[in-house]
Amino acid sequence: MKEIWRGLKTQKLEEANIIIIGNPYDQATSCGKGAAYGPDKMRELSQYLPPVTYQGEPLKVKIFDLGNIEAYHANEDHSLYQKALNTNRFVLQLGGDHSISIASQRAFIKKHAGKKVGLIHCDAHADLCDIYNDNRYSHASVNRRTLEAGLKDTDVAYVGIRSWELEEVSFMAEHARHYYPMSKVLNLGLPTIIHELKKAFEGYDAVYLSLDIDIVDPAFAPGTGTPEAGGFTSQDALTLVRSLIQSLPVLAMDIVEVAPPLDTNDITSWLALKIAYEAFGALPKK
Repeated sequence: MKEIWRGLKTQKLEEANIIIIGNPYDQATSCGKGAAYGPDKMRELSQYLPPVTYQGEPLKVKIFDLGNIEAYHANEDHSLYQKALNTNRFVLQLGGDHSISIASQRAFIKKHAGKKVGLIHCDAHADLCDIYNDNRYSHASVNRRTLEAGLKDTDVAYVGIRSWELEEVSFMAEHARHYYPMSKVLNLGLPTIIHELKKAFEGYDAVYLSLDIDIVDPAFAPGTGTPEAGGFTSQDALTLVRSLIQSLPVLAMDIVEVAPPLDTNDITSWLALKIAYEAFGALPKK
């Protein structure tokens, strides 16, 4: 059996330009569970995926894998994630359900206090419920908690949305400034949406990219807890991530809601891993 991260992993932090951290938590889901198995499944599959982008570019990065967070609650600070941010490397967090982003986005805002900080939320859902299933830290409440942590409405973009709770419809009408639901993506085309996102975050110092795998249509990514028809293709997701990281100061990212027990032949986990590799390939060369 090959080593995880297929030759990209290093045991020396000073050699790394990417930090990976797993957060195998899925107790804040509202539908299907199984995302707790996402981080280790992606690591397992990384043994077999050659370290080359889909455009045929060998990956010239080194990964320092911090392992998994062992205990988690969204309303807590987590020293392991803060440690990852403090290395000043690109940080990729593997989920886990989307509630894990509450603490990591809050830590990201704190890390870059005094700077212009943005968030690009790529998801089938807006995640703007104040309380969902009697839980303020539900995976459906991520962005409400992040806005409370200090971001302004103009600092957040919502991409690929195609499912809303009723309270989210009215909240978004008042607060969403960079709003690209799936209907708009289809009408304008993905290249136009990417161009608008680049303009929206031009001049920002630090951007956090949060990608829920359910932004992708369940025809391509069935292994997720709350699948929504009518989403991105796999190629759309690869193109979006690569383009944003090439053009914007994306310093941290998460890939969440990958649920291997709900998957078919691991195709969702394979896609999530491929998205991670495209992110790696798009990072600024140093």
